Amino acid sequence: MYNIEVDEMGPMKVLNLYFPKTDFKAIVVVHNTALGPSVGGVRISTSVTTQEVMRLARTMTLKNSIAGLPHGGGKAGIIADPEDPRKEQYMRMFAKAIRDLNDYIPGPDMGSDEESMAWIYDEIERAVGLPEVIGGIPLDELGATGFGLAECAEMVCPYSDVVELKGARVAIQGFGSVGKAAARFLTEKGAILVAVSDSKGTIHNPDGIDVQELTAIKSETGRVINYKSGTVKDCEELFFTDCDILIPAAIPDVINRDNVDKIKAKLILQGANIPATHEAEIILHKKGILSIPDFIANAGGVIMAAMEYAKKTEKEAFEAISTKIKTNTKLILKRCKECREEYVLPREIAEEIAKERVMKAMMYREC
Repeated sequence: MYNIEVDEMGPMKVLNLYFPKTDFKAIVVVHNTALGPSVGGVRISTSVTTQEVMRLARTMTLKNSIAGLPHGGGKAGIIADPEDPRKEQYMRMFAKAIRDLNDYIPGPDMGSDEESMAWIYDEIERAVGLPEVIGGIPLDELGATGFGLAECAEMVCPYSDVVELKGARVAIQGFGSVGKAAARFLTEKGAILVAVSDSKGTIHNPDGIDVQELTAIKSETGRVINYKSGTVKDCEELFFTDCDILIPAAIPDVINRDNVDKIKAKLILQGANIPATHEAEIILHKKGILSIPDFIANAGGVIMAAMEYAKKTEKEAFEAISTKIKTNTKLILKRCKECREEYVLPREIAEEIAKERVMKAMMYREC
């Protein structure tokens, strides 16, 4: 069983779905719709849980709010293997099951992509992150979340011990769509990629890793450790890399009490949703390591998805990502500087700003 953690914002709905003929389960959480219909990705994993989906849905409420989007927060999880050959079948079954859940708009997430959204859209005509041929803006191909992380880094470096992005050494945990794009955009701005990990291990080269070559090797072999010019290490060792910027860009809670004391980075940009436990964020703050919350740093994907939903252009979407992320990053850094209490985390300040907008909107809603 799980405990539904509620606060003044939500969640509004927690649905657990079971499909006996195919023996797979799904979870949908609509956290809050005060600002508009909820939007959030469909995570496909054999280990995804209701508790995880609820936490992610709340994060989406905060992310959409602080980005100034006309959407609330939602999330879904399908408990299945994303490589299952029956994937199209269970995506279509899932779509039919949420046909009447009009306050939730699905999008891509870990294990799902634009093809998955096309199947959903074909069933219920309600999804974002669609293929370009049917009106979508290709989020993964364009690297919206990674672009947003690079824009955030450019803004935050002068406020941190990193000072300047050019020449900053970067380590990225997770080399999926977010990690690849972040590496590309950051190195284009002059940063140096020194370490990358995936589920098979870590590749480390203090002199720098060629992003284009690494991307090709990952695509061909499925493993970053097959990159020739570097030292192969365990997955966990990525977090202990001597670097300036650390980007967790994969699964939740990877920064926790077991590894946080060994982190050497000066700045953390949360590329994944909820990648650090609350306890770990407190420890990082006490150590003087600035950690920019997920719903600030990685909002590029959902901003682009909202632009797609509003029928905006690719150019308009990228401009919105840059403007919103830089503005919000600067805002929380300013508030952090003004706040004299050392225990107040950047996340707490960002949540306060996001919640204020949601609570005001809720005054005009019946529920």
